[in-house]
This record gives sequence, C-alpha cells and structure tokens, in this order.
Amino acid sequence: MKYSVIIVAGGKGLRMGGDLPKQYIPIQGKPILMRTIEAFYQFNAAMQIILVLPTDHQPYWSELCLQHSFTIKHEVAQGGETRFHSVRNGLQLAKGDVVGVHDGVRPFVSQEVLTRCYEMAEKTGATIPVIPVVESLRLVQHDASKAVDREAYRLVQTPQVFHLDKLQKAYAQDFNPLFTDDASVVEAAGYAITLVEGNRENIKITTPFDLKISSVLL
Repeated sequence: MKYSVIIVAGGKGLRMGGDLPKQYIPIQGKPILMRTIEAFYQFNAAMQIILVLPTDHQPYWSELCLQHSFTIKHEVAQGGETRFHSVRNGLQLAKGDVVGVHDGVRPFVSQEVLTRCYEMAEKTGATIPVIPVVESLRLVQHDASKAVDREAYRLVQTPQVFHLDKLQKAYAQDFNPLFTDDASVVEAAGYAITLVEGNRENIKITTPFDLKISSVLL
C-alpha cells in the first residue's frame, strides 16, 4: 500500500517583532518542523508528505528551506480556520491508500511507532498511538473531585493513521467543536479505533519546558 502523511503546522500567526511560532523554533540548529518531516522520510522515503501551513507562513517556510538546504520533497496545503479544516484541506492532496495525520511539533515519534501505526492501520483502517497514564487522576465536577482508575485511561498521540476512504468520509461531516483529534472525527463517522503502543518521547512541544526536554532527547 502507498502511504501519505498530513503534517499539521498551524501554530500562531507570524507577528512582527513577536515570538517565533513553535514549529519554526530551532532545536540544536534545525527547526522543529524539519525534524518532524525527517522522521517520516526516514520511515519511508517514498511516502507522500503533505505540510499544512497558514498562507502567511508559507514564504517564511520557503526561506527556511533555502537557509537549511532542506530538500525533502513535500507538498504544501493551505491552513484552515481550525485544525479540522486544516486537515480537510490537506486531505484534498492525499494520494496514499493509508494516510496519517501528525502534529508538526512532535519530532520525536519513534520509527517503531510509525511502523506499528501504519501496519495496524492497513489491517484495521483506523489506528492511533497511546501511552499509559502514570500519574494519579482525579475527576473534577463543580466544587468536588474524586479519584478515578488511571488504568481505564490512555494519553493519545499522533500520527493517527487511517484508510484514505474512511478519513475522507469522516471529514465530509460538518465541523463539531467536540472534535479534539482525527480519531474523534473518524469515530463520529461510525468507525472503530484500534490502539497501538506509542513512545513516551513523542511529546508535543508547546512550552519552554518542552524545549528543554527536546534538547536532551536529541
């Protein structure tokens, strides 16, 4: 089967004199987003890589590619109003039989996890990587809280990988603010989701603390 991946890198807008959006922040000299793309290229050099970027980010991304001599082949799709709309735009370019959707700021997904996700998705049609919850959890309702069984919960990662036709049918639905990831969209369309083991290093870089961890992981 042919593989595709949609890498969503919306982030915040480029502000004059403001902070750089997270996906472009360098880790040991290379932007996070490039390291994310490299992980998928290393997994399968023939796979179709689709990068979803806001329109006003695209000239800056082109400059970065020139500066870093970044030549891994990829296509660019227009970012949307929400992540849902961005994925839908990227999906219009997808040609693979099996399509993953990945966060642009998750550069540390392991090759083993990519293999598990894509191979399981070939069989089941809808697969996501998860990791166990290692800390205690409490359910907070109104002014009260109570302990819950952490064994009943998993933390969800990306890439979330699906048969192309299932993902297309799922994203033909109207947007719902309750859609928190691609699995929730696909599940709402009536498809079951298969879980596979993720890797704890596959963090989503969103805070300065995450950046410190990233340098150590590299």
